[in-house]
Amino acid sequence: MTETDPAVVFRTQSEIEASVVKGLLETHGITAVLSTYGSHAILPVPLSAPGEARLTVRADDAERATRLIADFRREVSDRVTRIRDEFRAVEEVLGYRFTDGGLLEHALTHRSRAHEDASGGVRDNESLEFLGDAVLGFVIADRLFRECPDWDEGQKSKAKAMMVSTTALARVGDELGLGDYLLLGRGEEKTGGRRKRSLIADTFEAIVAAVYLDGGIEAARGFIERWFRPQLDAVRVGALAPGLTADHKSTLQERLRSRDMGLPQYRLVGETGPAHRKVFETEVRAGERPLARGEGFSKKESEQRAAERALQALARG
Repeated sequence: MTETDPAVVFRTQSEIEASVVKGLLETHGITAVLSTYGSHAILPVPLSAPGEARLTVRADDAERATRLIADFRREVSDRVTRIRDEFRAVEEVLGYRFTDGGLLEHALTHRSRAHEDASGGVRDNESLEFLGDAVLGFVIADRLFRECPDWDEGQKSKAKAMMVSTTALARVGDELGLGDYLLLGRGEEKTGGRRKRSLIADTFEAIVAAVYLDGGIEAARGFIERWFRPQLDAVRVGALAPGLTADHKSTLQERLRSRDMGLPQYRLVGETGPAHRKVFETEVRAGERPLARGEGFSKKESEQRAAERALQALARG
């Protein structure tokens, strides 16, 4: 055999699996030819009569190709075992058992992981975020329509916006501990992706979509109501009436104006923590009078917390 003769380095009964491995080899500069024999399978196991897909490379590339494929198989095996165990833990936390575990993996996969995958077979969760946002909005709107029939459209809209905001979804995601289960790329991992509130909120939306695709709208409705029932109950009894708590800064501005105290002034008074997880502290004043301080993972969040505490202080007199 000469160095230009073809050598078979991979056999499988799935053309999809062969295509993934072909992509892996080509990212390492090895040209591979995919050939199929017999019936065609679309899964890693045959569905009827066995067929075979083969990858051939130049003889002088065969040793390196075989080594790359072996490393890839070990990595995939380790990852599948690790992810399977992690998925069981996630399902316990979520209170939902997936029929299709691939949907949960898809929902937890950040684009940084997909971009770092050489095979091109990993999909990120951004399309699921889009769908989950719509499903979540529908279910919350449906609940508000049914449970708060006396509210006008503006009140319902304001309450819905508050309940599906990034801050609210991140809070639910924190309760679930989603940050511990995210599938991140190395770069995102190093920059503290597991604690980024926007990333956690996006992942929660993706999980809502995964539940919907796996079990239908009733499964999604049950999942959402399980984690949003405290907020829905609070809204229903008026504890979170939209005009009072949907936007603390707007409410504080109206409250101060009604008391002829002028407009609230916000001032950043401190920053603590590492760069990837900074905590901001903001003070709110009415003229020269300090009202309250608040902390948050963004300047906007710290201002909202300060406004909320100022409203509480004003209510106490």
